[in-house]
Amino acid sequence: MALSNLRRTATIVAMDVPLAACLIGLDVAARLLPHAPNFTPVAASALFAGTILRSRALALTVPLAAMLLGDLMLGGYDWRVMGVVYASLALPAVLGRLGRGRQLMLAPIVLSSSLIFFATTNLAVWAFSGMYPGDLEGLVRCYIAALPFLQNTVLGDIAWSVALFGAWWLAGRVGLARDRETVTRASEAKSGRAAA
Repeated sequence: MALSNLRRTATIVAMDVPLAACLIGLDVAARLLPHAPNFTPVAASALFAGTILRSRALALTVPLAAMLLGDLMLGGYDWRVMGVVYASLALPAVLGRLGRGRQLMLAPIVLSSSLIFFATTNLAVWAFSGMYPGDLEGLVRCYIAALPFLQNTVLGDIAWSVALFGAWWLAGRVGLARDRETVTRASEAKSGRAAA
């Protein structure tokens, strides 16, 4: 049992940690570079991390570390709103764990993650920012004002999810083709020696 845990840890360190670091770097860079509001890869990379990475903790670390590093450079805001934003961006990592091996689940998870982010973060803005009256009319005004951001969130989450999962699929196909070529060459070399 201890040896299998050691192998699993070694695999995570060798494969998952560099991938997680790349995702965090992508997220931070995308947040710092000019972009349309809410059109960032954070939720998509959280979903990707939850689906691909072997470690649950590492998958959750991706969006949280990306947001923390980005916010350290961009500046913070109301801690209660930040808490809701962080939690809603970590949720796709949890949902990605549930959708592992079920490719048909990815599209509904992406869309639901975008909608949950919209609903929860705008509720937090209404409740904690003081920008809107604390009544039903203020809540409705908050959600109406946020509608343009919903479009960017959905489009960004879809585009970044397609990019990340598509690149992963393509990398797997290229790797598989390379593995097949290596096996074919080895087999040809072996049969060439046998004929000689």
